[in-house]
Amino acid sequence: MQDKLDEMSRRVMRQTQGLARVTAIPRVGIGVVDRPSRPMATVYEPMICLVLQGAKQVMIGDRTVRYDPACTFIASLELPASGCVVEASPDKPYIAASLTIDRAILTDLLATMPASPEGQTAGFAVTPVTPDLLDAWAQLLALFDAPQDIGVLAPLREREILYRLLQGPQGGLLRQIAREDSQLSRVRRAIDWIRAHFDQAMRVEELAKIAGMSIPSFHRHFKAATAMSPLQYQKTLRLHAARRMLVASNDAGRTAYSVGYESASQFSREYARMFGAPPSRDAERLRGMPAADHAEMASLA
Repeated sequence: MQDKLDEMSRRVMRQTQGLARVTAIPRVGIGVVDRPSRPMATVYEPMICLVLQGAKQVMIGDRTVRYDPACTFIASLELPASGCVVEASPDKPYIAASLTIDRAILTDLLATMPASPEGQTAGFAVTPVTPDLLDAWAQLLALFDAPQDIGVLAPLREREILYRLLQGPQGGLLRQIAREDSQLSRVRRAIDWIRAHFDQAMRVEELAKIAGMSIPSFHRHFKAATAMSPLQYQKTLRLHAARRMLVASNDAGRTAYSVGYESASQFSREYARMFGAPPSRDAERLRGMPAADHAEMASLA
């Protein structure tokens, strides 16, 4: 497997020495980071990340996961997270590839497969990389060197990656993404509302109604999916949005009200608790960071 990982790493490095969230292959992103990074806040979209070299650590809610070339990371929901590269150097950089999950492709693929249990309501997971899964990724990334074949072969190889994952221990997680009536899809409907209205007052009773669940059931499934409560999810979105605003404007009070806080002092306390420094000081530090570190704020998983 190591020879294949090395070959795939060289292929990615021929394409970029930084981050490329959009590439010639639809839904595929790649990244190369040559040093460990500070924890950076982002929101992960439903996606799969394969690390070819190095390692990354991500905190989502009250859970921390670490992944490297032995495993692949799957996010099935939009998840506020804080991640950092923990193994990287100029001689041996962190190298990763990501595949955004297309729900329509997943649904179509499931229609051709035998029915299986959905599994638990999980919004993210780390699963081992098998030789078959690595082969599927290798063939997809090989299309960087054969761009004339992308239109025909990329969809086939994307389906194979999803198929291999569906056969693995996290297959139930992917099945929940595709099924409209799954517990995960119901939680997603509530998440969609929170993301669209994160700066507004939120009532859990209304979110439970959107999800079609009782309040206790909604709390349980939401926490299982996101590793946080609905209120924590909303607060994290607010603080992430505020941090992006503060990079352009150092007005902490106006930013606090813009993202839904009624108290500037409460905003400052919660901001410092999450990011390790008061809003103005953190914004000043971010503006002084190299462009590569800013790119890492919106990097691959």
